[in-house]
Order: sequence, then C-alpha cells, then structure tokens
Amino acid sequence: MSTQSGAPGPDTAGSGSHPRHPVTMREVAEAAGVSVATVSLVLNNKKGARIGAETRQRVRNAVKDLGYRPNAMAKTLVSGTSKFIGLVADAIASTPFAGQIIHGAQDEAWKHGYVLLVANTEGSEHVEKDAIAMMLEHKVHGILYSTWYHRPVEVPDALRETDFVLVNCSDQDGNAPAVVPDEAQGGYTATTMLLEHGHTKIAFINTTTESPARTGRLAGYRRALSDAGIEFDPALVIDAAPDQEGGFGAVPDVLKTGATAVFCHNDRVAMGVYDGLRENGIAIPDDIAVVGFDNQEVIAAHLRPTLSTVGLPHYELGVAGVRLLLGIDAPAVNGATRIACPPVERNSTAAPVRAR
Repeated sequence: MSTQSGAPGPDTAGSGSHPRHPVTMREVAEAAGVSVATVSLVLNNKKGARIGAETRQRVRNAVKDLGYRPNAMAKTLVSGTSKFIGLVADAIASTPFAGQIIHGAQDEAWKHGYVLLVANTEGSEHVEKDAIAMMLEHKVHGILYSTWYHRPVEVPDALRETDFVLVNCSDQDGNAPAVVPDEAQGGYTATTMLLEHGHTKIAFINTTTESPARTGRLAGYRRALSDAGIEFDPALVIDAAPDQEGGFGAVPDVLKTGATAVFCHNDRVAMGVYDGLRENGIAIPDDIAVVGFDNQEVIAAHLRPTLSTVGLPHYELGVAGVRLLLGIDAPAVNGATRIACPPVERNSTAAPVRAR
C-alpha cells in the first residue's frame, strides 16, 4: 500500500488491503511523514494549529488509505461524554408501541450524529438499575426513560446523575422533562369525528384503569360535546375493562342509551364492540358508528369494516424525546410536552340513518 508521502505503510495482507490489526495513530503519522502530534491535531480539527493545507491533506489521505478509526473511548474519556444516547424501556419485546418509540428516537439521534443504546427491562427494577448504571459508566450523552403505556412514574435516583427525558410517562410532581401523548386532544378528535357525521348522542366506553388516558380522553370527549353545544350526559359514559372482553360486555349498556355512535377507549375495546353489535344484528356504521383509539394496525386496519380511530404518536414521542434531550427543542413551560394524536378515518363512521 502506498501513501501520498511515499512512506512505506505497515504490514498488509496484500496489495490494496488494510492491515489485519487495528491501525494506530503512529502508523498514520509514519505513512504521512509527520509526527503523531500533527496527526492528532488534524484529526481533532484543532483551531489555531499551524499546519499547512498540503500536510492536512496528506494526513487525511493516510487515514483513508490505512483505514484508521479514531479511538472513541479515548475521546470519551477526554471529553467526559460520548455520542451515545441511552434508552431504557420497560417492554420492548411484548408491545408494538415500544418499537415505534425506539424507531423514532433512533432516526432522530442518527440525524444529529448520535447512536442509541437500548435496554429492555421487562419491568424489572434490578435490570433497570444495572442498565442505567452501565449507561452512566459509558458516559452516555443522556438517557430516555420510556414506558409502554402512558402513566406516572417515580424517577430512579440514578437517572438524575445525567440529563434525561421521560417518554410516554411523567413524574408525579410534573417537574421532570417529559414527552407524552395529548390524551385530551385525542379524546376531542375522536368525538369530533363522530360529531362531524351528524351524531349528537355519542356513548363513550372508558377504561376502569386510573391513568392519564382515562381522565384525558374523557376531558376531550366532554369539551368536544360542549363546543358542539351538546350537554354532557353522564349516562352515556360506560366504564369497562380496556380489552376485547370489556368492549363486548359493554354493548348491552350502550344499546340501552339509544346512542347512534360510540367512542371506545382503545381499539381492543372497539374489537369487542364489533363482536357484541354483530351478535345483536346491528350493522356498523349503518346502525351505530364506532371510533377507536391507538390505531393498532393489526386490529384497526383488519376489522370489517375497517375501524376509524385516533393514532397514538409513538414514533413522534421518540423523536421529540431526543430533540428535548439534545436541547434542540425547549421543554414545555408547564408540565410535559404533549404530542398530538392524529385522526385516522376509515370505514366505521357514517351519518346516522335518520340524517341521510
């Protein structure tokens, strides 16, 4: 292998190939005909270093020819930080949502020259503690702490040893930086989808589980009715377990209300509602319109008719978490940064029969 300086290179496996061992800075210096200090100054792009353009190019050519890679760990020790961002999640393998958060975080981190280190704890405090400790030892730039569903959390003490952002969760007092779905806006959007089709009597199957989703989506439902000039009727709000069986079991109560449309807490509840309405010989959307929440593709896009719903912005949560961590976006003044939940209109909504 030859270099621009004409100096011999280190032992190689053959013409045109790189050395079998990791190339050292000294080998680059010998190939370029300069000192090791000069190579270091060029590679670190030190301002004020009196090195001519021709010499700088000679060093870069030697780096390229030899396949030299800077020692990232050494640079980390000098700078005190690295180009790694940690992500600690409680359930990557068991939910489709965590994957989208990771995807968004990874894309945004890469865009700014960072690489994501991901740890799946499956809810184990012991694993979580070890994962955070290891990330701190590797001098990560900061850590994203994520949960698979939106809920309040207690921030681990070790997390406070570095910059961090809570993703899809928030701390009890609301002081920690966080990005969460805008549950109230999502509830407002789901109800508005039905109002825009002319429905005025809309049932809401809410979850029995205390959570930001339960309170937020109900608040959005009530605000959408209020903005449409429709008085809130508590009898139209039915609590049910947030799964298919819960939706199926709520159908008799929905039918008793005489509602022409139903907003379901999530897509799994909507799937149960489909089953219950079918058993009663009721057609969707001709007899009752249905809207879900979450936009779980494996459910919403494959029900018949396909389910109109509201998307949970998991990819966007990952993006926003990285941007907040890197200081690209400013944190919300009051509480967590809220990410909009978009409408996904499919075929389970239509105007009430009497209005056609």
